[in-house]
Amino acid sequence: MKLVVFPAIDDDRLTRIREVDESLDVVNPPDDETALAEIVDAEAFFGKITPSLLAAAKKLRWVQSPTASLEHYLFPELIEHPCQLSNMRGLFSDVIADHVMGYILCFARNLHLYLRQQIRHQWEPIGGEEERAGFLYGPGHVSAIDRAHIHLSDCTIGVIGAGNIGSEICRRAAAFGMNPIAVDPIHREVPGAVPEVWMPTELPNLLNESDFVVIAAPHTPATEKLFRAEQFGNMRRSAYLINIGRGIIVDLADLTAALQEGEIAGAGLDVFETEPLPEDHPLWDMENVIITPHVAAASPHIAERHLDTLLENIRCFVEDREPITLVDKNQWF
Repeated sequence: MKLVVFPAIDDDRLTRIREVDESLDVVNPPDDETALAEIVDAEAFFGKITPSLLAAAKKLRWVQSPTASLEHYLFPELIEHPCQLSNMRGLFSDVIADHVMGYILCFARNLHLYLRQQIRHQWEPIGGEEERAGFLYGPGHVSAIDRAHIHLSDCTIGVIGAGNIGSEICRRAAAFGMNPIAVDPIHREVPGAVPEVWMPTELPNLLNESDFVVIAAPHTPATEKLFRAEQFGNMRRSAYLINIGRGIIVDLADLTAALQEGEIAGAGLDVFETEPLPEDHPLWDMENVIITPHVAAASPHIAERHLDTLLENIRCFVEDREPITLVDKNQWF
């Protein structure tokens, strides 16, 4: 069996791949012309496949994408081709869930506002300089400072997408005492966190019930521009939107308008419809918005996890088993 790895990769990784099975002929072409010649009789391919490479392949049975997202990888001929396709999903679940909880803790404890005050050397509790002496805290008394902070165990978190990442977000939120709910077209539960995952048709109900709305869905034909003015109108005015899925899922203009008009309380955003976010975009100057530059998946462990997934899927191929990250090409995930 022959596996083409293209473009070129470092020698250490190539050695690890070759060690999976001695019967596997692994080639790593140095250029496009050589790759076109080598893929003709290859049964497997890892890397960025193109329409010209696919057209040249005569025996191809399996393709491994180097990425988890597939919106920029798939093309009509690949979708129609009988080969199996696998991706790199599942590498980032814990890391991205941590990033989401970072946003939530910032909004709940006003850390994003206190950091701004620190830069200005300003000592002022959010909610005002109200006296916090114990005698004020009689039965039923809640100070302005207390009202300016969120108690997480009072909150419902609604997660769009209950796959690997969304499930981990639900579990982390539950550990903080939050009430997680979720919608997903395939997954029907998140063990230990969400006993019943709703169908996507229940999205309006999820938006209406949630204090934090987290987009953890992939970019697919069904999710593109899923969040427009109507969806922001369904959210609570006190709710926060968090997007660590794909920028194209949220209409940037509609989100900006919803924030400017106070339809939602704020947003934690790692991905955007336009990246990089233009320097003059109004989101930069909104105190109720936390912006990170598409780094939610950053971790020193991802490279090794990436290689481990590749090696396991190669073992599956050699042993004539389905890849552990097999995708439905028609649904893009």
